[in-house]
Amino acid sequence: MNEQLLLLFQQWRDPLLLGLQVLLIVLIAYVLQQLVVRGLARLGRRYPLPPELLLPLRSGIRWLIIGGALIMVLERFGVSATVLWTALSGFVAVAAVAFFAIWSVLSNLLCAVLILTVGPFRLGDLVELVESFEKPIVKGRVIDINLLYTTLEETSESGTGAIVQVPNSLFFQKVVRRWRGTDIQASNHSTHE
Repeated sequence: MNEQLLLLFQQWRDPLLLGLQVLLIVLIAYVLQQLVVRGLARLGRRYPLPPELLLPLRSGIRWLIIGGALIMVLERFGVSATVLWTALSGFVAVAAVAFFAIWSVLSNLLCAVLILTVGPFRLGDLVELVESFEKPIVKGRVIDINLLYTTLEETSESGTGAIVQVPNSLFFQKVVRRWRGTDIQASNHSTHE
């Protein structure tokens, strides 16, 4: 009978030890989290700190403690922290690149809405994007405004102009000179007469 109990104990020793370690990690994380919350509450009562500062600080520390406890628990199950860190950093890098790509598209979409609603220029207007007052980037007549680009027909003295697609967000990042299309047509008619 003693041999059977000893055998049973040896079989369950490692899983029980693992369970106790996990339970201890979770318990320590919970106690640490409670201590931090109480400490921040006491700090907020002692000094006149705004809740807008304490709430994100408390949430950030809470997630840091939970993340650390999760990594420690996963290490107990044999998952390497290095593998987790590599996977997480790879995911964050891909997410950052995707966010940047989406952000430029969303920026152009928002700027298109602003161009169409606020009306800094219209179809037929002559616009010039300027880096500084001495350095023009592009100048042309607006022939199309879509959700991503504003299409300009460059003006040249020879009469042939290239078609240029300018991202809509650029109109809110640079200085824009504008001549109304009606003003240009009126001045052209007066010079031909």
